[in-house]
Amino acid sequence: MKGKHIILGVHVQNRARDAAKVQKILSENGCIIKTRLGLHEVDENFCAAGGVVLLELRGDGKQANALAKQLGALKDIEVKKMVFAHTK
Repeated sequence: MKGKHIILGVHVQNRARDAAKVQKILSENGCIIKTRLGLHEVDENFCAAGGVVLLELRGDGKQANALAKQLGALKDIEVKKMVFAHTK
């Protein structure tokens, strides 16, 4: 397989405040999101205020960079990008 796996990690520090803004951006970019996984700490007595969303993207790096820039422009949202290239 040739090509790339582009993964964005999105750290949301205040889910209650920022979830709607993040969701709006993700919906606007839904056609480049192959996989989305949300992670946060939770048990019967606790639900964390923050969390991480992992996004597997399709398309070129330009679209991924644009999405990362949109999300990173939000207050208290941190975005990290990983790119895994296939050579065979």
